[in-house]
Amino acid sequence: MKTTTVALLAASLALELAGCAKSGDEKLADRVENHADAQADALKNQAAELNAEAKQVRETGKQRGDAIDAADLNTQAMSNEQKAAIVNGAAPAVR
Repeated sequence: MKTTTVALLAASLALELAGCAKSGDEKLADRVENHADAQADALKNQAAELNAEAKQVRETGKQRGDAIDAADLNTQAMSNEQKAAIVNGAAPAVR
């Protein structure tokens, strides 16, 4: 992600240099717009990464749930702390 942000900022700098014939306020306006575009692109990249991570978390949870169901665990013999550790991933669901 940092590489993408650096690349976007470099591209916005190149655009600034290309517009040397513009007036001062046009240049400043372009810089503001380019900076906002770079920030927006970086946020979109972060969102895409978070979306991929969320999908993986869901898939892992489904797999763990399926494994627990298939193992037919005796949950009545477990303490609430043991159950909570399985739910939050601090303990293996099935050995």
